[in-house]
Order: sequence, then C-alpha cells, then structure tokens
Amino acid sequence: MAYRDLRDFINTLDKKDELRRIDIEVDPVYEITEISDRTVKAGGPALLFERPKGSRVPVVTNLVGTLKRMCLALEVESLEEIAERVHSFIDMQSPQGFFEKVKMLPKLAEIGSFFPKVVRSGACQEVVRTDDFSLDYFPILKCWPQDGGRFITWPMVITKNPDTGKRNVGCYRMQVFDERSTGMHWQTQKHGADHYRNSRAKNPGGRLEVAVAIGADPATALAGILPVPPDMDEFLFSGFLRRDPVELVPCKTVDLEIPANAEIVLEGYVEIGEMREEGPFGDHTGFYSLEGQYPVFHVQCITHRKEPLYLTTIVGPPPQEDYFMGHAIERIFMPVMRMQYPEIVDVAMPAEGIFQNLMIVSIRKSYPGQARKIMNAIWSLGQAMFTKVIVVVDHDVDLKNSSEIVWKALCAIDPERDIQFVLGPVDTLDHAARRQDFGSKMGVDATRKWPEEGFAGRWPDEIKMDATTKKRVDAIWQQLKLGNSKKK
Repeated sequence: MAYRDLRDFINTLDKKDELRRIDIEVDPVYEITEISDRTVKAGGPALLFERPKGSRVPVVTNLVGTLKRMCLALEVESLEEIAERVHSFIDMQSPQGFFEKVKMLPKLAEIGSFFPKVVRSGACQEVVRTDDFSLDYFPILKCWPQDGGRFITWPMVITKNPDTGKRNVGCYRMQVFDERSTGMHWQTQKHGADHYRNSRAKNPGGRLEVAVAIGADPATALAGILPVPPDMDEFLFSGFLRRDPVELVPCKTVDLEIPANAEIVLEGYVEIGEMREEGPFGDHTGFYSLEGQYPVFHVQCITHRKEPLYLTTIVGPPPQEDYFMGHAIERIFMPVMRMQYPEIVDVAMPAEGIFQNLMIVSIRKSYPGQARKIMNAIWSLGQAMFTKVIVVVDHDVDLKNSSEIVWKALCAIDPERDIQFVLGPVDTLDHAARRQDFGSKMGVDATRKWPEEGFAGRWPDEIKMDATTKKRVDAIWQQLKLGNSKKK
C-alpha cells in the first residue's frame, strides 16, 4: 500500500531502525550538511533534525541515501521489480485476436488507475499565508562555505507549457535571495527553461506562474528527478511507481495543482525578462558551479501543514544521496533503453561519474562497429546526451565489478583505434567544458575486435581454470583454510 505522505515513510524507517532522530540543536548553516555528508558516506540512516537552529520546523535529510531505503521508498525488494513492471507495459503489442484483447484489458485498466486525481482539499493547505509570511520561517540550508546563500535543494517545481497547457515537474535548485524571492536554476536544456522561453516568446512582458512543493511521499517527491518523456506527466509516473494515483489540490493563487500530501508549498510567478545573479553552489560534481544569470521566482503565497517537515538533500563530493536516486533511475528505465537497443545487456554509472561524466555499457555484439553505434545512440537519448565518456564492453563483463571493468576494458583497447570524440551539448554544470552548454564527449570501444574492424591478429582467450578442477579443489580449499578475510 502506498505511503500516505512523507511522515508515513519516516515512521516506517523508524520502525526498521533506518532513522536517527537528532534532538540537539544543529545549525542549518554548514552543520547539518557536515553531519549528513559523514552519515551518507558511512552508509548511515536517514536523519531527522528536530531542533534546527533558528526554526521550529524539523529538517529531514539522507531520506533515500542507501539502496535499502530506496527500495523501501518504492516498496519493492529490488529495483529490478520496477524495471520488470516498466517492461511489461512498454512491451504491450497491438493485440491480434479477441482473446488477446481481453487479456490486455486488466493491464490497460491498471494504467488508467495511475492518472493524477484532483481533490478539493489537502493537508498541504492546513495553513495558508498570503500576507504575513517569510521564507526565513523554514530552516533552508546553506550547505558549503562558498555557496552564494541558502538553497532549496529538493523542490518539485511545477509549471505549465503556455502553448499546450501540459504540466512539467522539475527539480531545480532555488537560491533564497530574500524573504519572498529565490533564484530559479532553469538550465538551458530543462523543460522548465523551455516553458520560460515559450512564455517569453508569447508574452515578453508577462509572467509565468510557478508552484513549488516540498516534501511528500517518496515516490511523489522523486517526480521532478525522473527523466520521463516530455509528453508524460511526472505525477502519472509517480502514480505508477506507488501503484496509487497522486492526489493533487488546486493552488490558492495560481492556476496549478500540487500534491495534496506535500509538507510545504510556495506559490508565485517568474517575471519574464527579470534575471539575477545566482550562485556559486556546491554541486553534485564535487565542485562549485559558478555564478550565472537566472530567472527570479517571486513568492506570493505559502501554504503548509500545521507542523510541517522540511525535506532537503545534500549534494557535493560523491557519493551523496543523489547517487542512489540516479541508480534507481538507471535500473528503472533500463527496459526503455533495451527496447530501443536490444543489444544492450547492462548499464552502470559509477558514483564518481556523477551521472553525466561516465557511463559503462555492456552489449551483445553481433556486427562490426556496433559499439560505436551504441555510443551515438546514447548521446541522442534525452538527458543521456550529456554523458561525457561512454565505455562499451562485451556482454560477459560484470558491470558490478569495477576491477573487472577496468581490467578488461584497458586490455581490449588500442587507444588510437578505439577512441572517438564528438562535439555536442554538455551539462551546464560541466566546468571543464570549452564553453557553457557545449563541449566534447569521448566514446571508448572496449569490445573484442573483429577482423572486419581492422584487427589483423587473433584475439586471445581469457585465462580460466577448467570446471572439473575447480570442483575438486573446492573441497580441498575448505580443508586448507588458506583464505584470510581479515585484512592485516
């Protein structure tokens, strides 16, 4: 059964000893970050800071900062369960006969049950503030010493396409400028930025309405992070994940809907053409993203629960909580990639690759040049277009074993022959790029080379002991006790 809200999930974590309540006063400026950073790197629990300095609103961090808690959040034993569900839906073929159509009806009915449901009221509007309000009421963190200010780091930023009216939910950092305004970090390639550009073209002196929800049940809170296709409602996919529709309630002052179970909601607008310097910000790259000009979000109403919780996440030197979010996305959307490119066996994005810097792909190779085809295909797939380095290996390389990846990849390449470079869009946060949003990418073909690919020699066999000997020695090994699990 889907979690009702954020606190329902927190109670579950508490019962499973996956939550630590911190009842001493801790400063939202740096101290909460330092404690959270140490905790996630130690594989520690979710954290509930009950007494943040300067605020009566508790702070929640490291909510899904382990694979176990991510699975708890999505109510599965493994992320592959969701991948299998995704595959079962996208694999629906057009039914040929009457009985096949009948068999498909339950699945179609289930899809229909995921659509967001608009309700009249929600806990997110227990308190409505249109006059006497300030962002200072909330314990918004200043995470790192060179940050340009306090940042909201896990918002669900909701806008509508001014041309089509379709909703977008994105997770964009928001620097607090003053009591009632923030930055809106809409990077060039993001859907929120597209809505802004469309609004500017349609009404240069107008406004774009924006609602920001903070804190909800975990599947809904992840809505803004999911790389769903542009025409799919993120709340629809959240409903799919939680097997229950996301309930939405109309905002008080803007024509938008927000999750009814949210903890905090900011309603307002972006004035078209108004820009302000935002940053620096200690980002998920492990480096500070530099200052830039971004739109300004003006808050005109705040609604929240009577005793709200402030959900936030820390980004910085990896691994951080966002690694586990990225890993979930990698596993969940694997069937989509395989449907388009069935030769793909597995994909891995190491934490140190911070999403866009490194992707390792194993393929079942059946023709020459196939590795290069896959590189170019990935560079054309949505957010995967930002991937700086793609390494393609053979199907029998275990992508869960980093030692095996490095060993077999390096043994399989002739650098001059097997590395290709291309130019294209890069992530705005890539500080090494030759210019913002544009730079180079590298593809490495680390598969076994075929004669058709210009390899003149004979590819050697990998050294392996025969199975019969291994089986005989298994029993001897137990007697000899030569293995030593303790590192000296």
